[in-house]
Formats: sequence, structure tokens, C-alpha cells
Amino acid sequence: MSAIHTWACLLLWIGFATQDKTPDVTVTCFVSEECVLPCSFKPGSKETIVWFRQDVVVYKFERGGGDDDDDEDDDDDDDDDNDSSSEEHRDPKQLEGRASVFPHLVSRGNATLILRSSGLKDRGTYRCHVRTSSGEHNAKVILKVEAPIRLLSLELSRLSGYEEMKCSIRNVFPAPRVAWATEPPTFEDLRPVTRMLADKQGLYTVDSRLRLLNGRPDLIYICKVTTPYGSPAWTASLREREIKGTQGRDLTIPCSAPPYLNNPALDWSFSRGDDPSHILTYDIRSGYSVFTPPWDKTVELDGFRVPFGDGSLRLMDPKGGEHTGSYACTFSLPYITHTDRTDVTIDGPVGQQRKPWEPSYWWIVGLVITGLVLALAGLLAFLKVKGNLGRKPRNDPEEVTELHLVKDPTADRNPNESSAFNAGGTNGQSGPQTGTRLT
Repeated sequence: MSAIHTWACLLLWIGFATQDKTPDVTVTCFVSEECVLPCSFKPGSKETIVWFRQDVVVYKFERGGGDDDDDEDDDDDDDDDNDSSSEEHRDPKQLEGRASVFPHLVSRGNATLILRSSGLKDRGTYRCHVRTSSGEHNAKVILKVEAPIRLLSLELSRLSGYEEMKCSIRNVFPAPRVAWATEPPTFEDLRPVTRMLADKQGLYTVDSRLRLLNGRPDLIYICKVTTPYGSPAWTASLREREIKGTQGRDLTIPCSAPPYLNNPALDWSFSRGDDPSHILTYDIRSGYSVFTPPWDKTVELDGFRVPFGDGSLRLMDPKGGEHTGSYACTFSLPYITHTDRTDVTIDGPVGQQRKPWEPSYWWIVGLVITGLVLALAGLLAFLKVKGNLGRKPRNDPEEVTELHLVKDPTADRNPNESSAFNAGGTNGQSGPQTGTRLT
């Protein structure tokens, strides 16, 4: 009989324990926000609530005094009277006075713990233990604290000496996973470089870079970030273009959404340097565009094409000084953005005539060319004259010999005339001769 009685008591205890057993609850809270750890029990009287974290008491609430009715319709005055005899105990080393319960809900079986300004150090397994006049209750809560992604940035960078896509996230926890892709897909192996750095609070800063592929100017680069806690994945994509237009001639700036975006919102912006300006916003639900002056008189958007992924912008009568810059169209959905960024250069009109009041500098070019021609002609003339003057007379032995061999025709006629001619000579110099006739 004793053995049967013992087994009966054991089974009865197991039945009560199983009936009071509640499944574990997992709660995920955000950094610096309020966190709620649920705990409910069967209402009774003389409640004592104790919250543990890893078996260390972090919060305690006690209420003693008179008998409390089990009726759930107790008025607020009775609750206030019961609250006057309640007492809270907080461990300053654990939750630093940031934890509390709702005293007016305790009599209704609510021992939920409110944790304000939650942080990464609050993570762990919590246990709620409640003791009342009608029994005890235990519940377990697993608390996860997360710093979710608030913003995903994707931009083109040239700081490394070459063009690369830079995907960055700030102040996130736990450490996310970064993946890269292209649209359309390529057969080349993408080799991004990803760096993660945690600050004193344990929050991560993520910087992932991917070098641009050669020969693919219109390729879309996609950066996707996921977290281990199952929060929504964030995706950002970017395409870079360069086009040229002519002043005074309408120009269409292309903008197209990737095929994986369905009915996104559209925004256009313009920047020249560090001063961006908003152009327009297209509301996909209403089908209307809201322009920002003075762009409403300069651009046009075909709203019928936007739902099909074509958000191209028409720039009317562009002017080089005003409309040269970077234009960005951004398609956006929750957690997904795509940007087409186009660098536009507006040149002067073809065959533009010079206005009368505009100075001309062609005469300077003509003057320089004329001066060069005159200088070259003078140099050639100087070299020619210098070459002629540099030639010195010289006595050719053959030429002298020939002069001596020539016979004087007057020598046979009269010896006296010959002597007289020789006496009146000029010492061997050629040329006309003059003499004195002898009688």
C-alpha cells in the first residue's frame, strides 16, 4: 500500500507541474527602445513576483496585507488600496532601475516586466517566478536584443585609385551578412572586400567594396544585407551612366527599374557638387507627379510608363550652366532601393554663331602664324647669304697652267709692240690693258 500511495502522489505532483508548465517565449527587442517580457499567472492574493536572469535576481515585487477577492471585476479603488502595501526591489547592478511591472495589473494575474532603454548587455534567459496564496507559477523568456538596419547606402567611390561600389551600414547588431550580385548576371567571379568594426557598445559598422567590372558600363550592381535574427533583408542597387546633350535641344535622361521591383515609388533629384536639389516625386498609388519649382517648367515625366518600370525624364531646352550635373532617379519599396545615376554634360549648340558683343580671338592665331612664317623666311634668307659670303677665291693650279700655255697673237707681228704691251701690263692680272704708243 505504501508503494502505491507513493506512486500516486508522484503522478499527482507531475500532473500539477505539467499543468502549470508554460512554453518558453522568445522576445526580440531593439536597442534603446522599451522591451516587454510577458508573464501571466492565476490571480490570487499576497503576490510575490521575482524575475531572474541566469538565476540571478534582477527584480522583485511583493504585496501583502488584506485578502484580495478573486473576482476579475475589482474596481480601481481596491487596486489602489492593494498597491499601497506593495513593495518593489531592484538590483542596481543588473537592470539599473530600468525594470518595473504594472502594479495595478498584478491582481489580475499580469506579472509582465517592462525594461526601458534596452541594450546588448540585457540579452539572456529570464525566468518569472510568482507565488500567491493559491500556488506558484514559473515562466521562461529568452530575450534577444537587436540593432536593426536603418539605412543601407550604396555609392560609387574612386578614392582607391579605381572605380568601385561601396556598400555601407552603420550601428547594427548582430553582425550582418553582405552579398553582391549584378543585373544581368555575369560569369565573372565577384570578389568584394568586406570589413566589420564593433564600437564600445558592440554595434557594428560594415563597409563592403566591389571593384567595377571592365567593359560593362550599364551593369547594375546589387548589395544585399541579411541579419541572423530574421529581420527583413535590405537591398540596394546602383547603375552609373554618362551622357551628353546639346544646349537648346531637348534631352531624355534614361531611368529604368530592375525586373525584381514591382510598383515602386519614384524620386528624381539633381546635384552639382554638394548641393542636391529635389526635382519630383511620383506617387504610384495616385499616378500623379509632384514637381519642385523651378523644375516644373523644365522637365517632363510620362506617368503612364512609370508602372512599367520606365521613369525616364525629359529635359526641355537645357542650358549648359544650369543643367550640367548629376541626375539620380530612385525607385523604392520597403527595404529595397534602386538608383540610376546619370552624369549629364550640356555642350554649346552645333554651329553656334558668335554674337556681335562676344570677342573673337582668331586674329591672335592668325598673327602668330604670320609671325612664324616671316621668321622662317628670314632665317632661310640669312642662311643663303651667309653661304655665299663664305666662299673665298682660290688659285687653281690647272687654271694657271692653262693661262701660261695660251700664245699671245701679237707676238709675231712686231717685237716692239710686244715689248711695249708687256711693259704696260698689270702684273699678271687679267682684264683690259692700256699702253703708250712709241714713235
